[in-house]
Amino acid sequence: MEISDLFRIDCGDIYLQEFSKADAIHIHRISNEPEIAHYLPDWKSTLEQRLDWVTHYEMPANKAFLQSAAKTGDIENHFLKMGVFLKGKDEFIGWCCTGIKEELPEPNREIMYAISGEHQGKGYATKASLGLIHYLFTQTTVEILNAVALIDNASSMKVIGKCGFTYQVQVTIDQEKYHHYRLCKSEYEGSAER
Repeated sequence: MEISDLFRIDCGDIYLQEFSKADAIHIHRISNEPEIAHYLPDWKSTLEQRLDWVTHYEMPANKAFLQSAAKTGDIENHFLKMGVFLKGKDEFIGWCCTGIKEELPEPNREIMYAISGEHQGKGYATKASLGLIHYLFTQTTVEILNAVALIDNASSMKVIGKCGFTYQVQVTIDQEKYHHYRLCKSEYEGSAER
C-alpha cells in the first residue's frame, strides 16, 4: 500500500495518518522516552514487538475501523490509531488514537494522544485531538467521548480542557489514580457554532 493511500485528517500545520509499517520505529522511539513511558507504560516495547503490533494488529484494526465508518458510521468497538505528522516535513511526532477504555463505564470510547518531548508545548496534542474529535462526531455515530489523565499529568489535563471535555470523577485504573473527563457530541456541536 502506498503512503498516499493511507487515511488522513488535516489539522492545519499537522495531520493525522493511520499507522503504517514505517511508523513502528518512530512509535518505538517516542514510547520509550522517559516522560511518555511514565504516562503511557503500556506503549513501551522493543522495536520487534512494536513492528509486530503495528503490522499484525494495529494496521488491520485501523482498516476494520475505517471500513465500518465508511459503510454505516457505526464503528462498534473498533480502534483507530493514527500518527501525528508535521506538515511539510512529514515528520512523525506522536500519535492520537480512539478506542474502548474497558475500565470506564459505558459508553466508554476514549481518545488518547502522545507527542514526543521535543515537540511538546506547541499545541500539537490539542490540534490532533480536536481533529480526531471532529472526525468522530461528524463522520461516525459516536455520541460521547472520554479522556483520562493521571492526576499528576497537568499538561494532558490542559489539552483535555482545551478540547472541551468536562471533568467527571477520579477513577483508579491498574492501581493508578486518573481524572476522568467526558465530551458529548451535543456540547461539541454547540461550542463549534459559537
